[in-house]
Amino acid sequence: MNCDSYPIHFPLFQIYTNLLDHYCFDTQRNFLTQIHISRKANPNKDIRKNLNPFNSSIQEVALSFNGGKDSAVLLHLLKAGYFLHKAEESSSQDVADGENTLPIRTIYFETPNAFPEINSFTYETAATYNLQMDILRLDFKSGLEALLKANPIRAIFLGVRIGDPTAVGQEQFSPSSPGWPPFMRVNPILDWSYRDVWAFLLVCKVRYCSLYDQGYTSIGSIHDTVPNALLGIRDDNNSKKKFRPAYLLADGRLERAGRVKKYTLPVSGKLSSVSNGLKIEDLNSNNMLNASIIAVGDEILFGTVEDKLGSVLCRKLHSIGWAASLLVVARNDIDSVAEEVERRKSTSDMVFIYGGVGPLHSDVTVAGVAKAFGVRMAPDVEFEKHLRHLIGEKCTGDKNEMALLPEGITELLHHEQLSVPMIKCGKVIILTATNVTELDLQWNCLIDSLKSNGDLVVMTPFVSKCLATTLSDVEVARPLSKLCLQFPDLYVGGYRGSRKGPLMIRFEGKDLSRIEAACQSLCQNFYPGAFSETE
Repeated sequence: MNCDSYPIHFPLFQIYTNLLDHYCFDTQRNFLTQIHISRKANPNKDIRKNLNPFNSSIQEVALSFNGGKDSAVLLHLLKAGYFLHKAEESSSQDVADGENTLPIRTIYFETPNAFPEINSFTYETAATYNLQMDILRLDFKSGLEALLKANPIRAIFLGVRIGDPTAVGQEQFSPSSPGWPPFMRVNPILDWSYRDVWAFLLVCKVRYCSLYDQGYTSIGSIHDTVPNALLGIRDDNNSKKKFRPAYLLADGRLERAGRVKKYTLPVSGKLSSVSNGLKIEDLNSNNMLNASIIAVGDEILFGTVEDKLGSVLCRKLHSIGWAASLLVVARNDIDSVAEEVERRKSTSDMVFIYGGVGPLHSDVTVAGVAKAFGVRMAPDVEFEKHLRHLIGEKCTGDKNEMALLPEGITELLHHEQLSVPMIKCGKVIILTATNVTELDLQWNCLIDSLKSNGDLVVMTPFVSKCLATTLSDVEVARPLSKLCLQFPDLYVGGYRGSRKGPLMIRFEGKDLSRIEAACQSLCQNFYPGAFSETE
């Protein structure tokens, strides 16, 4: 292992080095002393100093432990800091006798949605180190309020790192948010990277949850967490897909890639229709996944430019069996983009967003996506290389801002036909196309990329049929309403190209025989020749 590739950006790491030296753990100590440690002169980053304000009672300090890798790191750093703190007051023998004890209150939020492995690891760790566990089984806020009311706590140590959704706006010391019980949030590993965490766990031989050896890189609930597809191992002889351990993830920025649930059910759940039809019945045949489309541009809202990409994208989605549930235009404003993305990503199986991507002041789409996920923008070295290859020496000054991408959630989708990879953030796809030709190319490349890694389910495509008639809207209104009840699995809609032009009745679904049956049923209500098939 090359120590230089794992820089630890945290002076507190020296505390653990000293403790290992005290107990003669030579292997770990030798490694740690080689690691580059950032020398930021900030006394607040010393765990011993973190503990000093609470010398009067260790019971006023607590550790929030969730069984994950970050909290495992924090537990051992606190253990090191605590014993160094006690060593100043006691003999070395007293410290050695209590080596495996950490008398600090530990808060664990137990939920029925947690992985069994997380629960097991947490309770095993508590038993190993004699942790004083406070188990919360209410919702976290209510449970914490009840806990602090019964046993006041002045500060809680958290394993939050930059890139976590909850890290936005936090520093090493941050008061609790408005509306929450008052306490100080202490974030000792806020500046640690994914590699820093795994360097610590592996070299110091710290036990961690077994899920990380099964390809999980960031663990939430059983409903929103799957193994990271980037760690998948192709094995044609084994139907069950295997994954490499989490510490082998090459790009730590993609740590949360496994926090997007693979498609087992559409986000829309039991919603039985889009418009008046299209029931979800079977995942592999007549079911439906839905996507939202967000166009970004004041020029569209001003009427200066006509958006032609939205309708094309809808047709492309239908060609792979997906339904476009919404097409909306957002202003060139970070908050407006973030609001739309946040709303749509919780109700759609995928979100496509285009417009507002580039170096101009009005190009705020990527920043809006970052805000919707609650993460900061950070330089992406790989993406910047592609930009420099594309625009050469012009990639200077403000244009470097184009290489800032949402931290921790960005996946670059490469394709041999694209000079710059596409950007995927969770279930949000950022398209850079500005015309239909560019969209055609990006769409084809996107389908290839997502299908190859299993992130896109291609469903039975939609089929349609259109009938034209000179009948009035009033004449066909009631028969159409009855038809919708008779064929709830189909979309049946009517429109006119002009007020005096023919009425167009469109049938759309995934079963052509059902569409033919619906057309025949409608025609039977009128005289022969009342309807004619048209494109």
